[in-house]
Amino acid sequence: MKPNVIVALLVGLVLGFVGGRVTTGPSTKSEVAKAAPNSPAAPAPGGRRPVDPTVFKVPIENSPTHGSADALVTVVEFSDYECPFCSRANVTIEKLQEQYGKKLRVVMKQNPLSFHPRAKPAAIAAMAAGEQGKYWEYHAKLFANQKKLDDASLEQYAKELGLNLDKWKAELNNPKFQDIITRDQALAGQLGASGTPAFFINGRFLSGAQPIANFQALIDEELVKAENLVKSGVPASQVYAKIIEKGSERAAPKAQPQQPAAAVRKVEIPSDSPSFGPATAKVTIVEWSDFECPFCSRVGPTLSKIKESYAKDVRVVFRHQPLPFHPNAKLAAEASHAAHEQGKFWEYHDKLFANQKAMDRASLEKYAQELGLNLAKFKAALDSGKFKAKVEADMAAGNALGANGTPTFFINGREFVGAQPFEAFKRVIDEEIGKADKLLAAGTKPEELYAKLNAENVANAPTAPAAAPGAPAEPPVQKVDVGNAPVKGDKNAPVTIVAFSDFECPFCSRVVPTLKQLEDQYGGKIKVAFKNQPLPFHANAKLAAAAALAAHEQGKFWEYHDKLFANQRALDRASLEKYAQELGLNVDKFKAALDQGKFNAQIEADMAQASQLGANGTPTFFINGRTLVGAVPVDAFKRVIDEELKKLGGAVADSK
Repeated sequence: MKPNVIVALLVGLVLGFVGGRVTTGPSTKSEVAKAAPNSPAAPAPGGRRPVDPTVFKVPIENSPTHGSADALVTVVEFSDYECPFCSRANVTIEKLQEQYGKKLRVVMKQNPLSFHPRAKPAAIAAMAAGEQGKYWEYHAKLFANQKKLDDASLEQYAKELGLNLDKWKAELNNPKFQDIITRDQALAGQLGASGTPAFFINGRFLSGAQPIANFQALIDEELVKAENLVKSGVPASQVYAKIIEKGSERAAPKAQPQQPAAAVRKVEIPSDSPSFGPATAKVTIVEWSDFECPFCSRVGPTLSKIKESYAKDVRVVFRHQPLPFHPNAKLAAEASHAAHEQGKFWEYHDKLFANQKAMDRASLEKYAQELGLNLAKFKAALDSGKFKAKVEADMAAGNALGANGTPTFFINGREFVGAQPFEAFKRVIDEEIGKADKLLAAGTKPEELYAKLNAENVANAPTAPAAAPGAPAEPPVQKVDVGNAPVKGDKNAPVTIVAFSDFECPFCSRVVPTLKQLEDQYGGKIKVAFKNQPLPFHANAKLAAAAALAAHEQGKFWEYHDKLFANQRALDRASLEKYAQELGLNVDKFKAALDQGKFNAQIEADMAQASQLGANGTPTFFINGRTLVGAVPVDAFKRVIDEELKKLGGAVADSK
């Protein structure tokens, strides 16, 4: 596999099917590969995965607690108020509290992650509310309003709960809350709970927003043990202490797999690309981005911090990669160039990321007006498609470099993918500044610095190591029946790609443009079949799958498929019906199919087939039966497709 396969994906969102080990999404492409079938994070076919019997000593003193001291089962949760998976898990915890009543207590530990900028202020606000006896009420407000965690909203929640506002505001500056966060985060690291949410149920570790049945099974096991202790004479109030008294205080260190180096590329900088920072900067970061991509939005505060921390040493260049399933991204990119023409690119850039859900033509014009642009000139640029070629040139350049997902950065040519935290950027930036200082001391002119650094990084890039003896071979070729799945492409195509996917999985949406690129390159040589594998912790995925098949019944599967992936955060029943209406479907027929569960059997059959094939995570692909797991780059697909075409005596893709 080429070196650029092992680079960081985005952070974000996610976590797709990894279930909480890494929050909001893998930070590296290798982590996508790790979430392959039979990984610790993937549910075992036909039932819940086994839970490690190890009991950890997890202290609960001085932490918010909900439930009786006599509870026989204690759930300690490490959580982050900005993490979408924590929000989902919170619903599960509330249901468990209703079900088990006085037998269950919940203890909250704070683990606000560095790339969630509002998570720490929210945690402090909740603890400040706790000083007035309202921690859990405030906690519920935060998860119910996860997208509104700004200072004004936090204050509004305090008002709504009837807190003494002056006292609450004063407590926000109490250093003890920062000390609690530091303590809790250190404990999380010590126990191996690196992501959120993470749970310890009577000391036993359960990671991620898992299905409620997994929690119930573990709680039921622990109840039996606890009841036996009570029968033997241990007071109920001392059961938890008794269970954990000999527990492990630290997780065993994990073997770290050797990671091939990230790709290094020669990256050109067009003179008309927007940038900030000096042209003679020691470090140049070229970013490929999409104004409709939530992960690109998340990296904004990090770039602002880079600008503030390295004003003289770092230049950031912005290039466009509007993804095809973001319907307004390309026009927004053109609009940003129309603003750039009038000297207001970065102001317009900030407007777009602050208003990602409103990028229709009228909104784009409104932002131009708010920034005082010459509106007639701005409109004329959009009407004439003046900057369309510029945007497409950026897209082509990004694809050529392997920047198929967003955001992708090249730091002096070193590939760096995803909405990673400032500290991750800082490490690479500081390394590059060190190289730059040596070149300057040796006589390199400042204006020649980027070209020299980029060339040296390319020349010195390590090649991917050869496979070690005994390295695992590619999984055996599977027989994968297409059956009645929706198929796109020539029915006689020599290569068939069967995708097992989930409409609520962020990694599945990520691979959509990759498949489109493959269709464009290979034409009639490939066909793609879609199978449903809605994961149990994606609440709307199964209904969305049924809706897509209802659209398929009316000949509009792929159009509906694109709608779903473009609107992953709005997959409730009302939204699904709205998309059907927008596509001109017979809505009565569509609704009836959902009401009757017409396609449930087909979805269940797909899921059963996936389990049989070992496809427990999404997305998983079978290319002529050969397994490929995760939202991997286009080159990984091309390697397998080209090998298959060669076997059959066919020509490979034109763009090799």
